[in-house]
Amino acid sequence: MSQTEAVSSWYLYIIRCANSHLYTGVTTDVKRRFAEHQSSGPKAAKFLKGKGPLTLIYQEPQIDRSTALKREITIKKMSRQQKLQLVTQFAALNANTADD
Repeated sequence: MSQTEAVSSWYLYIIRCANSHLYTGVTTDVKRRFAEHQSSGPKAAKFLKGKGPLTLIYQEPQIDRSTALKREITIKKMSRQQKLQLVTQFAALNANTADD
């Protein structure tokens, strides 16, 4: 394993489409990946093409790719309500942290 792989961070993210559908994915660079999705270019997820504007509503760091993919599977198995509850808890936690 190279040094760059050892320090590489993975992220799980959730995007909300204009039609309120939720999309879950993993990446090493959320900002870059979200820009790819927004541009509807060749690297954008087919699910998201033509469903903009998109909003990044959730992201969480993961230790490695394997952990990120396992977490993605777990979240994809959640109901819509459970996913929205996760996003709401995340927003509340970040709001409390910002107040400190």
